Amino acid sequence: MRELQVNGAELSVETFGDPADPAILLIQGAAASMLWWEEDLCTRIAAGDRFVIRFDNRDTGRSTTYPPGRPEYSFGDLARDAVGILDALGIDRAHVVAQSMFGGVALILGVDHRDRVASLTFVSTSTGADDLPPPTAAFDVPAPDFADRASVVEYVVRSAELEAGGSPYFDEQATRRLVDHDVARARNFESTMTNHFLAKVDGPDGGGFGDITAPALVVHGDLDPLLPLAHGEALRDAIPGAELLVLEGGGHGVPRGLWDIFVPALIRHTSRG
Repeated sequence: MRELQVNGAELSVETFGDPADPAILLIQGAAASMLWWEEDLCTRIAAGDRFVIRFDNRDTGRSTTYPPGRPEYSFGDLARDAVGILDALGIDRAHVVAQSMFGGVALILGVDHRDRVASLTFVSTSTGADDLPPPTAAFDVPAPDFADRASVVEYVVRSAELEAGGSPYFDEQATRRLVDHDVARARNFESTMTNHFLAKVDGPDGGGFGDITAPALVVHGDLDPLLPLAHGEALRDAIPGAELLVLEGGGHGVPRGLWDIFVPALIRHTSRG
């Protein structure tokens, strides 16, 4: 793990595997540090002859953090952060995997920085079209007291349980351990839980999903209550030549119980670019 000065920010970055292997850059979703790309998952992907990079986005983990409610960056800045990490590591092109809301960051990379992108994988994300179905569950967990660590941990665990959508793969004990580590490690967890949702959402200058030319894989759980499966299907249809991998029994994200499906699919996909 190392701290890199990138695009005017300090970003915490960790790598797995041989730098000579094809690089996979993992971008987590809103309010999630690199820890949510679990170490065991990164190690398993690296065992497929891939050089895996995970990092803390701004306002998560050990990376640059801004006061709650005052993020000083846009999605375009987050895309430039990703390019800056590749520059710092001496990587010309990487396979980009992005989850949830930060599929928007991957879109910018795939259109405005296409020369740096070998392939794209969108996990639990959406085109954002107005005619797509709303969440199928009420996400009404009471807001935590950010001065009370136990309250914050409980809030995130309960939120993760809701996002699992009743998946049989949800593991509360493992999730609680991860969240406890995440909260303890963060510079300011209130900023983590707040600022990504307030950042400026600036799309790519060069077009939209239909202008992506890199090979694209869409991964979506059939139980996702936050972005129902129709969102993944719409994303597949929007990207020329995209493929859809439906994770049966999966909610929002990729639980450990489905890694045996996800990892081989990712290795196959990242052999194309």
